[in-house]
Amino acid sequence: MDRAWTSQYDSHVPSTLSYPEESLPQMLARSAASFPDRPAILFYGRVIRYRELDALTNRFAKALLQMGIGKGSVVGIMLPNLPQTVIAFYGSLRAGATVTMINPLYVEPEIRQQVTDSGCETLLVLDQFYGRVEPLLQGTCLKRAIVTGVEDYLPWLKRLLYPLKAWREGKLVRRPVHPAVHAFRRLLDVPPEVPTVPVAPDDTALLQYTGGTTGVPKGVVLTHRNLMANTWQIRQWFPAIREGEAVFLGVLPFFHVYGMSVCQNLSLCTGSALVLLPRFQVGEVLKAIVRERVTVFPGIPAMYSAINGYQRLDRYNLRSVRVCISGAGPLPPSIQERFESLTGAKLVEGYGLTEASPVTHANPIEQTVGPRHPKSMGLPLPGTDARIVDADTGQRELPVGEVGELVIRGPQVMRGYWRREEETRQVLRDGWLYTGDMARRDADGYFYIEDRKKDMIKSGGENVYPREVEEILLRHPAVKDAVVAGIPQELRGELIKAYVVLKDGETAASADLLEHCRRNLAKFKVPKRVEFRSELPKTIVGKVLRRVLVDEELKRRTASHADGAAE
Repeated sequence: MDRAWTSQYDSHVPSTLSYPEESLPQMLARSAASFPDRPAILFYGRVIRYRELDALTNRFAKALLQMGIGKGSVVGIMLPNLPQTVIAFYGSLRAGATVTMINPLYVEPEIRQQVTDSGCETLLVLDQFYGRVEPLLQGTCLKRAIVTGVEDYLPWLKRLLYPLKAWREGKLVRRPVHPAVHAFRRLLDVPPEVPTVPVAPDDTALLQYTGGTTGVPKGVVLTHRNLMANTWQIRQWFPAIREGEAVFLGVLPFFHVYGMSVCQNLSLCTGSALVLLPRFQVGEVLKAIVRERVTVFPGIPAMYSAINGYQRLDRYNLRSVRVCISGAGPLPPSIQERFESLTGAKLVEGYGLTEASPVTHANPIEQTVGPRHPKSMGLPLPGTDARIVDADTGQRELPVGEVGELVIRGPQVMRGYWRREEETRQVLRDGWLYTGDMARRDADGYFYIEDRKKDMIKSGGENVYPREVEEILLRHPAVKDAVVAGIPQELRGELIKAYVVLKDGETAASADLLEHCRRNLAKFKVPKRVEFRSELPKTIVGKVLRRVLVDEELKRRTASHADGAAE
């Protein structure tokens, strides 16, 4: 295939790649052997060096094997970014198990769905979230929970003071006492022997759940080879990241594959230090950058915008930051330029999807060949093929400049959807991944997203699938019909709005429907607005015209702005 875009690569980026024949745990072991005394994890003053991290993952793997968890087992991890998250991820893989990452914001029905579909028998959960997991220990495949707390890997003084802080914030919880519940720290009281379980590159490493093209959550099957290949591709794209020297900011959640690959795996692959932050708070992020001299900062546009607009920004020297990659939504040039002027760093936009581990495209970091291409998601990574095909048949490749469906081929592309053969066949055809995104390519080989063939909503860096929210709304006894749409916002992706038709003779307020959604959906999936209608716009065959609703909203906004300007 003609990969003309490789002529646009930075001069030090190879056009072709060979990949390490190793599993993710072997990758970590290699870094530990090369940089045993180098900090691997930095967590509020606690330093875990590569030698210790490698030993902790061996201990966790040993503990799992002693409980009968290994090849064929699925281990769920429902944690924010903590040292335990990294230890459990690599430890589970080292035991030969498959990991499924569960969003800590999920409520009990969502957790139940993922646990049941994946066949998860063991779930690592933060003590604060255990109440949502406890009901699943009966009536589902879940056999045991492993409970940990934020304080488990804090420095000794902060760990001592943590209960007081948690009590003041209303977050103090008692560790559960239950025969099926195990304490994370106690499980590690085993010898740090290296498990002898064979883990091959083509073994399944991760079941990462996504709505794909239909909105129904399903597991994307990613092998060690998939994740290692993508880590290696990203690593070659950023040769300025020097092994054993870089410091990564790990604030992107690792329960999303973007954070897992671009923060966690890339950091540990390069022997870098990984600064963990459980959530994004501008002040905490700025303090961490200054304190740890962060050099690599993967994020989303809203994060960079929040830093740009921080009132006390002049108090912080951010000049240590050198490399930033933005994903999960379009990066406005104004945000890019402002952030670069503040830090001196290079900030570039990339593109990916869960089904591709996830990164497939990125803009050159040094831009040694030609000018920047504003609003582009960049060039295909080394070893990645990309085409634009007609949306009707998916067979005809379109010429430069025409909009069609983006299809991808490369070693990072998933094996398929977990136990969903028909849906796998729909998106994997002749080795190509059909992304559902409408895009175009310019004469230089740069790609641009124009629209989504699928209806997924991007809200604050999270993926929200309208069908899932609509099904919850339709469970309300007063609701006859409902549709959910994403209304474009300037920075945080799209605002979730519900359009609802009530049953004849029924009444309900917006607050009632929103509370119903809060009880059944993670906070980020709950609509921000509800509009009641007598009917919804539909096609002749009854399909709701979601685009019509969005266009109406945008026209109202334009008219409102025009009226304001006239006044």
